[in-house]
Formats: sequence, C-alpha cells, structure tokens
Amino acid sequence: MHTSDSPSTPRRRSKETRPQELLDAALALFVAKGFAATRSEEVARAAGVSKGTLYLYYPSKEELFKAVVRQNLASRIAEGQEMVDSFQGRASDLIVALMQTWWQRMEEEAAAGIHKVVLAEVRNFPELAQFYTDEVIAPADRLFSSVVQRGIDSGEFRPLPVHEVAHALMAPMIFHALHRHSFGACPVHGVELDPAAILRTQMEITLRGLQTRSGESGPALCP
Repeated sequence: MHTSDSPSTPRRRSKETRPQELLDAALALFVAKGFAATRSEEVARAAGVSKGTLYLYYPSKEELFKAVVRQNLASRIAEGQEMVDSFQGRASDLIVALMQTWWQRMEEEAAAGIHKVVLAEVRNFPELAQFYTDEVIAPADRLFSSVVQRGIDSGEFRPLPVHEVAHALMAPMIFHALHRHSFGACPVHGVELDPAAILRTQMEITLRGLQTRSGESGPALCP
C-alpha cells in the first residue's frame, strides 16, 4: 500500500526546507526591524514553526543572524572569488564584472539591507562585529585587493596601496545599499539618485585613476 508513503513526503520535504524558510524569515525581519528589535518567536512564527523548532537549527538569535550573513553575503564573496580565480582578461574588466554582478544581486535581493542592520547596531554587539569583520569585511578586502594587485603586477594599474583602493571600490556599493533601505524606501522628494548611473560614474573615475596612462581607453562600463 502507498497510503503510508504519501503523507510522509510533504513532511519530509518541509523538514528539509525548514532551515531555508527560517533564514528567509529572519532576513526579512532583521532588515525591517533591526537585530535587537527582532524576537526569535517572531522569526519562528513567520516561518510557520515553533520557537523550539527554531532553536533546533539555530540555538540563539546571534547564531541565526550569523547564518543569515553567511548565506546572503559571505557566500556571495566566495562566488566572487571563484570568478576572480577563473577570469581571463584585464583587471579593469574584472573589477567591472565584479561590481556589476554585486549590484545586480543587491538590487534584486533583500540582502542589501544587512549592511544597514550591521552599521546601525553592531557597536552594541561586539561579538557580531568581530564575526562580520571575519566573514564579510576581511574576505571582501582580500577579494578586491587581489584584483588590484593583479592589475599592478601586469602593468595595467599604477602602484597604489591595494587595501585602500579595495575599500574605495567597495564604499560606493555599500552607500547605495544603505540608501536603498533608508531614503530610497521612503516617498520623499528632493535629489533623486540613479544608482546605476552613479555606479557607472564611480567606475569611470576609479578606473581612470588606477590606469598607468591617463589617456588609455578604459573598459566597457555598465550600459
């Protein structure tokens, strides 16, 4: 008989997908309310499980937040490293590809809001500050620094301090992520920002400044 198999299938599938449902619910609540104001029972309720079930997967709210960061930011940096390792071409083209990919995903996903949560609250949670540094800031710095160093080694870029250049590349993207989840989310009128246009301008300014010859033609930027 198949009657015993049929009901077990949806339960088994639900159990397998439960961690992802919890992470999705946690991301939405952390971005909307902040880390401190989000309660574990709210996350469990949004995911359709009990608080006890939540703790089976994530023993504390801190561990839940770490899992959200790993899935939505740290994994993206790891993907970027794979792109860097396999990329054949100019360092400037690689930088543009990285920036375009990152911004596309930040535009499409709620993960951009994590930056706002961290900057607003991390001072009150030193353990999370260290975690975020280890899992996001340091790997992102290594990623962009390695690309800048590649350009210097090939003679494409001027010899500049690579870590400072890496942070100069990352800063505008973080700014736009913050803007999207602050002023960009409010119906206010004033100076309207076009993130894609600003990103193109940022790339143009930065890459021209990096190149060894001021008159050298730059890479194709965002359309």
